[in-house]
Amino acid sequence: MKQILTENELLKILVIDDHESVLSGTVNVLRKHFPDADFITAINAKNALNQLAISQPDIVVMDLSIPEQPETTARPDIGVQLLRTLMKNYPNLNIVVQSANVRTLVRIRPDIDSHKGGFTVADKSLSTQEMLTRVDWALQGLTHTKDIKGIHSGLEVKPEWLRMLTLAFGEGLQDKTIAERMCISARMVRHYWSKLQDALDVYPEEGKNIRIQTEMRAREEGLID
Repeated sequence: MKQILTENELLKILVIDDHESVLSGTVNVLRKHFPDADFITAINAKNALNQLAISQPDIVVMDLSIPEQPETTARPDIGVQLLRTLMKNYPNLNIVVQSANVRTLVRIRPDIDSHKGGFTVADKSLSTQEMLTRVDWALQGLTHTKDIKGIHSGLEVKPEWLRMLTLAFGEGLQDKTIAERMCISARMVRHYWSKLQDALDVYPEEGKNIRIQTEMRAREEGLID
C-alpha cells in the first residue's frame, strides 16, 4: 500500500456520511493513515454524485444510511441506491462501505459480484485498524463481503472462475498466460481472483500465500481435483 501512495501522492478519497462528528472522525483516521491524500466529503446522495463528477476520487468510503438531499430523512435504502449508481457509472471505482446497516447489501449482490473495482465492507463496530485494513484492501482492488450476513449462503461460482482455477492449478499457468488462454485482459483475471477469493472466504493474511490458500479452499469445496 505504501507503494501506491508513493506513486500517487494525490490519492483522492471521498468520504460520505451525514453525521458531522462521524464524518470528521473518519476523515481524521484516514488522514493519519494517508497523510498525503486529498480528502473530499459529502453529506447526502446528491452531494456525493456531484463530488464524484467533479473530483473523480480513487476511493469512496461511505455510510449507507444517508439522506437523498438536504433536509430529508437518512435511510439505508438511499445509500444502497447510491451504491448501485456508483458501481454502474464508475465500474473501476474502489469502494468501502462503512455502516451499521451492511446486511442491506445482500439486495445488490449481483452488482457487487460484477463490480471491477475494489469493494470491501467495514461494519461500524470494527476497530480503527480493521477498518483501515479494509480500506487498504479496497485500494488493492480486493473484494471483502464477509461481514454481510447471508451473502454467501450457498457457494456460487461462475464458469469463468472455474476455468481460471483449472488453468492455474490444473495446468500450472500464471495470470498472463491465463489471460491469453481465456482471451481476456490480465486485469480481468485479477478481478476474477478477487471475486473467487471473497466467495471462498480467503483474504490476505500475514505470512500466508493467498494463492496457496485459494487452491486449498478450492480443493476443499470440490471446485478442482
